[in-house]
Amino acid sequence: MYNFALLDENSKREVRRALLKAIAIPGFQVPFASRELPIFFGWGTGGLQITLSVIGRNEILKVFDQGDDDSVNAVNLKRLIQLTTGVEVTEDSTRATLLQTRHRIPEYRLSPDQILVLQVPMPEPLRKVESREYETARMHAEKDYGKMYVRLYEDVLHHGEITLSSDYPVIVNGRYLMATTPIPRWDVPKLNNAECLYLFGAGREKKIYAIPPYTAVEPLSLEDYSFRVEAFKGKRCVFCGSTESYLNELPSPSGRGQVYACSDSFYCMSRRKKAGE
Repeated sequence: MYNFALLDENSKREVRRALLKAIAIPGFQVPFASRELPIFFGWGTGGLQITLSVIGRNEILKVFDQGDDDSVNAVNLKRLIQLTTGVEVTEDSTRATLLQTRHRIPEYRLSPDQILVLQVPMPEPLRKVESREYETARMHAEKDYGKMYVRLYEDVLHHGEITLSSDYPVIVNGRYLMATTPIPRWDVPKLNNAECLYLFGAGREKKIYAIPPYTAVEPLSLEDYSFRVEAFKGKRCVFCGSTESYLNELPSPSGRGQVYACSDSFYCMSRRKKAGE
């Protein structure tokens, strides 16, 4: 026999208290007592604990990984949540009320009645420039983010442009520097003034943070090197023909060159259904 949503009620209350503080201070990392779960740390334990703590009996759940509903990580997390809650699951990102993800945000815009939970491997955006935890805490407290700007400058100096492809640092609500998890740059603009609630959980690092609806999220950039998303000019999805979605590069079936396909499998499938395939 399992408790509803696996975790005991005291553990879920503790996570919800941390979430309330995180929502009240957008972008601020709130410590929490990360529990042991029947999956390894690094497989989404932070996101899973948030989902298990906020899920209701009438929830409609979607879990996906890298934009795919059928990846090993997504299928196993979805099975565990459904087994211990009995909630309805769906692949439709417009119909789900609670979504858990790793690496991607759905292509379809999320609505105010939806919550997106992101699994976070490394919540500290300053870890790339500062290894000492007490020093990163001081830098956040004093809004001392100069080292991150120096890192961007060095990137431009060596490569001629900012080369961060994922986990792009952002300033939330004009105050805290925040890691955007390994989502691609393509998804970063979706965080700005979004209608939905974003919740971020890092189980191994025991940190929770959040972006409430209608919160300003600004990617870090230099005056003469502004933030830009990945460019797919001249490329389209080999299945649905989309030129407006994030594309994965795949080996061509002919064995020569590459083809491109939508990363968001539900977005791609819904476009193909509309086209009558």
